[in-house]
Amino acid sequence: MSFELETYLAEKRRIVDRALDLALPLPQDLTRNVVEAMRYSLFAGGKRLRPILCLAGAEAVGAAPESALPAAVALEMIHTYSLIHDDLPAMDNDDLRRGQATSHKVYGEALAVLAGDGLLTEGLGFLAGAAVKGDLDPNLALAALSIIAGAAGPGGMVGGQAVDIESEGQDVGLDVVEFIHERKTGALIAASVTSGAILGRGSKTRIAALEDYGRRIGLAFQIVDDILDMEGDTISLGKEAGADQARGKATFPKAAGLDRAREKAQRLVEEAVKSLENFDAQADPLRAIADYLLTRKK
Repeated sequence: MSFELETYLAEKRRIVDRALDLALPLPQDLTRNVVEAMRYSLFAGGKRLRPILCLAGAEAVGAAPESALPAAVALEMIHTYSLIHDDLPAMDNDDLRRGQATSHKVYGEALAVLAGDGLLTEGLGFLAGAAVKGDLDPNLALAALSIIAGAAGPGGMVGGQAVDIESEGQDVGLDVVEFIHERKTGALIAASVTSGAILGRGSKTRIAALEDYGRRIGLAFQIVDDILDMEGDTISLGKEAGADQARGKATFPKAAGLDRAREKAQRLVEEAVKSLENFDAQADPLRAIADYLLTRKK
């Protein structure tokens, strides 16, 4: 019986969205504007890839996906914060995200910055709070929190974004492109799978295998993103097509050509699936997600 990825993704999206709605209540007091801005971007749609990978990481080591739900919530909040800041005029200056106006276009730059700050701190706090309330083993929660925070900081997403901005308009080599991609995108994707496996009480060997899987699909995901920026359209992507080329971004197709970019993404996905060779059918969602990344259109 073949694995139904579309059904799996839809089910897990519902679980994540419900948890996010509970985690970030509706605005009520004088902070309502910033909370509204936070919710605006958080519930603008999106694939929920990172939280779903987190839940799938827990499943792959034999745990219930709900065991990793606090980390999944944190990851989506942190990811959304990064998108809000990435879209700001001081960075990529984008008008569209997930098919709708970006946060700063709706709420202004100052509130967009604060909405991003709010989601980052709320996400980290939500995961820590789950341990304080007794919903998670404190040691496991601390380990997951450390990995996620590291992936979001200067050694991961923040560092990758900084080098990405500094490399605009320059002819950089593949080593720099991979450096950017592995940190700006790959680090948080790897942390998603790994944190799920940690909260699912996976063994060190299995956690290491899932981290390898995550790093490979994270790089593949960004390479496919680069290709879609060149070949996709604005309506399908939900953001401006061709924006990377217009800004002179450091991308894999620019540095190596489209054919080599496709070959690299294919090879990374194959290697990622190979990382799961000692896992049983409980890792089928991760195998299917890896294959999906090559054929996605947005």
